[in-house]
Amino acid sequence: MPSSTLFDTAIGRCGIAWTEDGIVAVALPEPSDEAMEDYLAGFGAAHGQVDALAADAIDRIVGLLGGRTVDMRPIPLVLDVSEFDASVYTVCSEIPRGSTLTYGDIARRLGHPGAAQAVGGALGRNPVPIIVPCHRVLGAGTEVGGFSAPGGANTKQRILGIEGVPGFDEPTLF
Repeated sequence: MPSSTLFDTAIGRCGIAWTEDGIVAVALPEPSDEAMEDYLAGFGAAHGQVDALAADAIDRIVGLLGGRTVDMRPIPLVLDVSEFDASVYTVCSEIPRGSTLTYGDIARRLGHPGAAQAVGGALGRNPVPIIVPCHRVLGAGTEVGGFSAPGGANTKQRILGIEGVPGFDEPTLF
């Protein structure tokens, strides 16, 4: 049975669920702790003692959302997803901090140039946002596109700003 816990970040309280084999889910800020716990319970998780694997993932998430350059790829994941979704998450995980791709870019990289909407659907089902950086995927041009996490596009824009993506950072006077 997966364990879960909540933790504080620069964008608010988040949650994580894990097993001894890897991370199962990440919850971005919800209106209440109860809503996050309910979300994580959907993955079969119950509050548990944070182990080394979860502590490392939490440290990396807190660091990234705090503005540090953090590599999420070493975090082991235990995902129950389709082969297509897994392939989308693999490509998405290769997008470096401060960079973005479009849904169409990912579809083309997968050899399915007409599958931009399917890529968007896969990213909408991403159970481990931030670890699989679906926030780095935009619509055509620099359109933010959807973001299924609480706060929607505003949360996505805020994370992109934290990461220093041009056009999403805090406005300046000069």
